[in-house]
Amino acid sequence: MTRERVHQKGTIELADVIQMAKAREGFFRAGAIGLFIGVVRGETKSKEIVKKLELEAYENEANQILENICDDLRQVEDIVDIQIHHLIGEFEASEELVYVLVAGVHRSAVFPVLREAVERYKKEVPIFKKEHVINRNGEKSYWVSEKEIK
Repeated sequence: MTRERVHQKGTIELADVIQMAKAREGFFRAGAIGLFIGVVRGETKSKEIVKKLELEAYENEANQILENICDDLRQVEDIVDIQIHHLIGEFEASEELVYVLVAGVHRSAVFPVLREAVERYKKEVPIFKKEHVINRNGEKSYWVSEKEIK
């Protein structure tokens, strides 16, 4: 059964994610926790001001893919746990959108897996962003593709 990994804004916080990892069987082996916290940028690449960001997801598919990524990366030697939790809803600049936690036996095992987890969720998970921006011509809104903004 897939665990919930896509959450409405306000229903999970970083402390919850850390606690879930610590409660996992075998966590006593961990000597390091690495974290990635994705936040809303307040400015686009073209210097537009981000008024707000809306995030939507195909939740069942997104939960399954996030769980699969976690299951895959948990198989890496010296990894004790991995948690990826993505928020959906409306967000303003600087608000948190995603938590990725990797716990490992040693810090050297944690960082490469943390990076891989972030890259994989960004490429694989069906989460969609709508930016509401302000520029010199006024306000506009548009759906953003990750591939377009890299």
